[in-house]
Amino acid sequence: MRGVMPWLHMLAIAAAAFGAGVVNAVAGGGTLITFPVLTALGLPAVVANVTNTVALCPGYVGGTWAQRADLAGQGARLRLLLPAGAIGGVVGGWLLLQSGERVFRSLVPFLILGASLLLAAQDPLRRFLQARTARHVAARRALVTAALPVGVAAIYGGYFGAGLGVIMLAVLSLTLDDTLTRLNAVKQALSLVINVTASVFFVAKAEVSWTTAGLMALAALAGGVVGGRLAGRVRPQVLRGAVVATGLVVSVVYLVR
Repeated sequence: MRGVMPWLHMLAIAAAAFGAGVVNAVAGGGTLITFPVLTALGLPAVVANVTNTVALCPGYVGGTWAQRADLAGQGARLRLLLPAGAIGGVVGGWLLLQSGERVFRSLVPFLILGASLLLAAQDPLRRFLQARTARHVAARRALVTAALPVGVAAIYGGYFGAGLGVIMLAVLSLTLDDTLTRLNAVKQALSLVINVTASVFFVAKAEVSWTTAGLMALAALAGGVVGGRLAGRVRPQVLRGAVVATGLVVSVVYLVR
């Protein structure tokens, strides 16, 4: 994929990124589509992961902007948690580059499998968290207790990131007492910060396939727009099931290799 990119490769990358944009807008799990396509087309696993992180940043900007109203009144929370997310994103990116191609490729099947299982458990987990946040807890947990698990989740986000939204929402719901809607907005802001800081680190320290990243960013943005319009017409469970099935197959293929 160096030099002039074959048009069939460009078409495959654009289609995968467009599909990821649609999936992320409706159900989540777009990385489970784009990452395998990038590696199948010849990008080394680390470069594919780095490029994927950089390319999908615009989608997080749009998602955070769309939920800005639910962030109102959460300034103190964001001032503590966003730095934890930023530090974790950089640490995760650093660990990725330190682990190197061989170690990362050996972990990829398990990372994809874990992300697929998390995505599959998203609806039951969401119901559990909704039931939990519906109960009014008399004593609020100290906000500082959320910073450490958020930072740990952010390290995973900087390292690979698939399924980060599910992990982060679970962490926030189990450590903070608030409505799921408001916590989901914080999750979105944290995901943005984690991916942006990891991307900045990657741009400075790692190899990025810029042609691929640019094409993916445009296609994912278009897919996000389409996905937003389809959100009320397509059952997220159906789309999520397809992504989970794809992730399970891909993880098996990587394991066999």
